[in-house]
Amino acid sequence: MTLVGTAATVVLLRDGKSGLEVLLLERPRHTGTFAGAWVFPGGRVDPEDYDAAGSVPPDLQAEPRSPEADLPAARIAGVRETVEETGLVLAPDSLVELSCWVPPLQAPKRLRTWFFLAPAPAGDIRLNPGELIDYAWLTPADALQLHRGGKMLLVAPTFVTLTLLQQFQDVAAVLEHAAGAVPETFSSRLLDGYEPDAVIAWHGDEEYPADDARQPGNRHRLVMRGSDWRYERT
Repeated sequence: MTLVGTAATVVLLRDGKSGLEVLLLERPRHTGTFAGAWVFPGGRVDPEDYDAAGSVPPDLQAEPRSPEADLPAARIAGVRETVEETGLVLAPDSLVELSCWVPPLQAPKRLRTWFFLAPAPAGDIRLNPGELIDYAWLTPADALQLHRGGKMLLVAPTFVTLTLLQQFQDVAAVLEHAAGAVPETFSSRLLDGYEPDAVIAWHGDEEYPADDARQPGNRHRLVMRGSDWRYERT
């Protein structure tokens, strides 16, 4: 399936008693996108977001465009979705690009999603009752442990992002690192031949261009069996 649009995700950060914490939101358990999953705030980029950013929507531009062309509108969408879902108001220039995620071809809805980092502003969280049922501030390590214990359902981009954030002790360190780095693109591909595991590979994995597996070499993948997931990068 071809890509059908662009989305934005905002990883809100704060310094907690145990170190760096992120905000995770629980989706309704029996309906909607990512039912029952704990996710970062975010959603699809709307035409109004392109207008607010002063950029041209992709359906009005005939020539091919780079993913970066959607960044200004994705930034606006990230701010809008965060206030709609949590009540927290962000300044657009507080968002720092972290990564860009492209779902595998088998995904039912393929949205290229820009991930941003942002320090959490002051204020109480007010969840959108139609879209969310709970929230939690957690260290990345605690969220990953809850997932592995079957107590918190994560999706692949969230799991990998939390794994990458484990190395940082505070908000300042994360933002400094991201500001000096090029946002990484994760173009996802499902690998065959690993049943009962499910394996998603990205650029840098020796098997990324191939359909089948079992080749020695570099690894950049997420291996999933039940809630026992591991992110491998060598």
